[in-house]
Amino acid sequence: MTGPQEIDTAALRARYPDVFDRPASARLAIPAMIVAAFAILVYGLVDLDFSPSRFVAGLSQLGWISLMMIPPDPGSSLPIYLKALGETLSIALLGTTLAAVLALPVSLLAARNVVPSKLLRFPVRRFLDSIRGVDTLIWALVWINVVGLGPFAGVLAIAVSDFGAFGKLFSEAIEGADQKQVEGIRASGGSALHEIRFGLLPQVLPVIAGQVLYFIESNTRSATIIGIVGAGGIGLQLAEQIRVLEWQKVSFLILMILVAVAAIDFVSGKLRFAIIGRRAVA
Repeated sequence: MTGPQEIDTAALRARYPDVFDRPASARLAIPAMIVAAFAILVYGLVDLDFSPSRFVAGLSQLGWISLMMIPPDPGSSLPIYLKALGETLSIALLGTTLAAVLALPVSLLAARNVVPSKLLRFPVRRFLDSIRGVDTLIWALVWINVVGLGPFAGVLAIAVSDFGAFGKLFSEAIEGADQKQVEGIRASGGSALHEIRFGLLPQVLPVIAGQVLYFIESNTRSATIIGIVGAGGIGLQLAEQIRVLEWQKVSFLILMILVAVAAIDFVSGKLRFAIIGRRAVA
């Protein structure tokens, strides 16, 4: 048994000069990025008037508010809060479903394996980017001015915001589909619609269903936030109680939201696993 061979460093250096003799710009790139990121952080803290003393002084106020929240108590408003929670869940469910239904056909136009022409695909993708680039809260403010206060504006805000996100996610799922099924349908004389209906959609629908279920859970929180600006739901009740300093009611509303989100997460998780399991068996 021979011992370990000596490494010929000179031969390795001659064979891989880029590894051993990296230019100074490459060696200094990572330290420079770290220094630049730290400088931006410090500048941001100074520019935003971040004050540790104010933060420490505010902790006592936070402690006082936390004590005022105990115990959670809805008072005589429990029926109103339950109705508002149902309204929030309806906003999330309807807005997400509407966005998914509208985004599916548009996502086909944004997928390169369905529309090979970049000239046709480019404007669709940029349209989805522009829709997705505006936050749900901004869309809520826009629709409140268009259709007025209430849950209808909330449904439209979530639908428009998720339309852009679903369009991107669905198109990526379609592009990642296996082309063997599509080629088999094409070889058997199927049309382009047959390729989409029987070759692509059966593969991507389980993925799409999982994404929609996740967005329903996420949009329950979004529906709460947009309710604060007047789009209805439990967020409106939460904003009103914070405004009048009814901290026990505020804590009860927060608990309701947490329980609702946890329940939706549990149900959607079970459904996602069932869909994935069925897809794996198929």
